[in-house]
Amino acid sequence: MHLRTFAVVITTTLLLVPAYTQQSHWASADDKTAKYIIEMERKWAEGVCVDNGVVAGLLADDFQGTSTKGARFTKADELKDEKGAHIAHDCELDEAKVRFFGDSISVVYGSEHYVGKDKSEPNAKVCQVWTDTWLKRAGTWQIIASQDNRAACR
Repeated sequence: MHLRTFAVVITTTLLLVPAYTQQSHWASADDKTAKYIIEMERKWAEGVCVDNGVVAGLLADDFQGTSTKGARFTKADELKDEKGAHIAHDCELDEAKVRFFGDSISVVYGSEHYVGKDKSEPNAKVCQVWTDTWLKRAGTWQIIASQDNRAACR
């Protein structure tokens, strides 16, 4: 009887521990990892205007994104884009909020803007809201998925 009770307690504990470790929480203002993630998001947003070389380390090799037009894109696509012509200006990260799910997954909810990326409207300000999913593998945080959406500029 004691062995059965012990087995039930151990099994229950083992089932609850993974659930507890996956509890989510918003990053605190002084969280070092969140600061790093936000800085990398800022560099990616600024990369619309300049080739700052951020894509190679930022995106995982198996990264998949969804553009504002619904098209899928990969890390290779972003690397090609990064090395292409940059006609946009005033590229800025407006906001980024980090939510952690355990020790190795985070989701970042953010927004950014730029001016003049579309040659047909060189003075048009474009605003985006997006969601990026980050994964920590082998001690390194990288984006594994991204969803971009156009939004009205405020």
